Amino acid sequence: MKLVMAIVSNDDANKVMSELIANRFMVTKLATTGGFLKSGNTTMIIGVDDKSVPDVVKIIQRDSAKRKKLVPNAVVSEFGVLNSTPMEVNVGGSTIFVLDVAEFHKL
Repeated sequence: MKLVMAIVSNDDANKVMSELIANRFMVTKLATTGGFLKSGNTTMIIGVDDKSVPDVVKIIQRDSAKRKKLVPNAVVSEFGVLNSTPMEVNVGGSTIFVLDVAEFHKL
């Protein structure tokens, strides 16, 4: 048995969850916050048997694509905050951890 933990952008979370549930995977959803852009993320916890891990990863990968986004780029100096040209960054995508599960109890 494996525990799949997927950190997905909030923009993609509903689509990913819907697809996982449609494919009969049980998903627990946690609201989390990312580091770089301090944007909202959703962390999904999915318990699956070993042979189902590739299917779960494929669904998450397909429904959480990376894309470009313009973000404000402010420069702070002794004269205050100066606005400059927006910066293009990659957003979206997902981070997936697959962990071994020693025991599982559903009570």
